[in-house]
Amino acid sequence: MSFTDPDAVTRYAEGPVRQVPGFHGLQQMTRVLLTESVPEDGHVLVLGAGGGLELKAFADAQPGWRFTGVDPSAEMLKLATTTLGPLASRAALIEGYIDDAPQGPFDGATCLLTLHFLTAEQRLHTLAEVRRRLKPGAPFVVAHHSVDDAADKRQRWLSRYAAFAVASGIPAANMVNAAAAINARLPLLSPAQDEALLSEAGFVDIELFYAGFTFRGWVARTPD
Repeated sequence: MSFTDPDAVTRYAEGPVRQVPGFHGLQQMTRVLLTESVPEDGHVLVLGAGGGLELKAFADAQPGWRFTGVDPSAEMLKLATTTLGPLASRAALIEGYIDDAPQGPFDGATCLLTLHFLTAEQRLHTLAEVRRRLKPGAPFVVAHHSVDDAADKRQRWLSRYAAFAVASGIPAANMVNAAAAINARLPLLSPAQDEALLSEAGFVDIELFYAGFTFRGWVARTPD
């Protein structure tokens, strides 16, 4: 989808629930992992905050948390403000990328369903800049498309991703096109490559906590 198309942005909230297995559970697990270290009055950096879905989930559950949300799409940030409603006063929303985020230091950070748009070089830079903005021992939760780099295995898992979305109500033709576009256009990495980048960026205690067809999620922390 185009994240600058206002009509497409309005429909965005329908997509993740239908396309990401256990989407609401992913948000809940992310919050649980953050609460292991983030204090009740903590400040959390949310990278790829457009739409506001995880911001609202976190803000509803943790009334003392404050947020800084960063996203390159102005339209998506408008949607985030609408999604947050009266909770919007607890979130500072910034149009841009990680380099545009405040220096912090933050008590924790998340990046959900975003890094698969970036090349390996861009991911490493982004991850290193997230780590630099976190307090010692702070948690970082990340999840995105991450599939085996063998062509046959990748195609099989993308087909399963598409089948899940079709079973959730998305037209089959749409998902055939979506899976083909993901395979052709996104700079997908394997889970091993993703974990290696987290380590190279300076994170430690990297643990897989979520797997849903083509999606993987990890929790890591900054060194003490």
